[in-house]
Amino acid sequence: MKNILTLNSISSVIDDIFDESYNVGSEVTSPVGIMLRSFKMHDYILDKNTVAIARAGAGVNNIPVEEYAKQGVVVFNTPGANANAVKELVIAALLLGSRKIADAIKWVETLKGKGEEVGKLVEKGKSQFVGGEIEGKKLGIIGLGAIGAKVANAALGLGMEVIGYDPYLSVNAALKLSRHVTVVKELDDILKSCDYITIHIPYIANQNKGMINADMISKMKDGVVIINCARGELVNNADIIEGVNSGKVSRYVVDFPADELIGVNNIVCIPHLGASTPEAEDNCAVMAANQLIDYIENGNIVNSVNYPNCSMPRTTEHRLVILHKNVSNIIAQITGVVGNEGINISNMANQSRGEYAVTIIDTDKKVSEESVSHIENTEGIIKVRII
Repeated sequence: MKNILTLNSISSVIDDIFDESYNVGSEVTSPVGIMLRSFKMHDYILDKNTVAIARAGAGVNNIPVEEYAKQGVVVFNTPGANANAVKELVIAALLLGSRKIADAIKWVETLKGKGEEVGKLVEKGKSQFVGGEIEGKKLGIIGLGAIGAKVANAALGLGMEVIGYDPYLSVNAALKLSRHVTVVKELDDILKSCDYITIHIPYIANQNKGMINADMISKMKDGVVIINCARGELVNNADIIEGVNSGKVSRYVVDFPADELIGVNNIVCIPHLGASTPEAEDNCAVMAANQLIDYIENGNIVNSVNYPNCSMPRTTEHRLVILHKNVSNIIAQITGVVGNEGINISNMANQSRGEYAVTIIDTDKKVSEESVSHIENTEGIIKVRII
């Protein structure tokens, strides 16, 4: 029986994913795998039997991914599983940014008890909430991944002109974009020309914290609407408040409320609803569960945030999965140990990313414990699994 620990409530759809060989729950001990959503693991004591962690969502700021990489624990996320839910919230944010809908709803609530006067008061007071239409306006999208691409295509359908910027745009992501989306090479091309700007990039503390700041805002069009459904830390809150108060930014719509933002005129705080739909939670749970199972049973890695993706169809019933440092001659040392035992390598896959690498080896016979121990003791080896 393989134990899977859930550190948060996970959608019940996983009951149909894990078969009877798995024991899944919040009380299991010695888990081989862990599933979570927002649980903070930085002070969590990891069981020695745990080989993988799957976050049912995209962001992994709540997981010490680098520390787990050193321990040979593969961390997965589920990019794209909640993309449609976030896209729909961004479309709502576009409308909230262009028309003072949230303010108007609050104002209408003040009319409670006015009886037959309500109709006249509405007609008299609605002019203070007049806004513009998004059709024909220019939308700039920073980041054209799973969410950004969906937002781009949806905005085109609403009659907007769409410009995208993504220096790391992959071929697969590009294929999902409508040909009517203009992709630019310089971020300034978006800043200086767009009426609306929405952010869809991952937050990396030492690289892009507060990237939307006073300097960047100064390059934007007067009256720009900024939408942030990616991560609160990407925007410098003091600078965005200054931008809104000066009128440079007409509205800031953010899915990550902070104390200093709440109650500021022309800042709309949404209570982190981006992926809060049953459909998104189901999609994330299914993807996370399947990735865990494939790694536990086959050693295949897809959508890892701390190890390279590496997968290979099973060609024999004997498989070695080796996590190691990305250093020269290490693969030769591994295969040398296997060859010295007179075992034939039927198939092999190797992938590296940064300082870490993964090697998967299918053999015609089971590799002895002595040889496995020899591989484990090789400099640069982090973890060896026999599957």
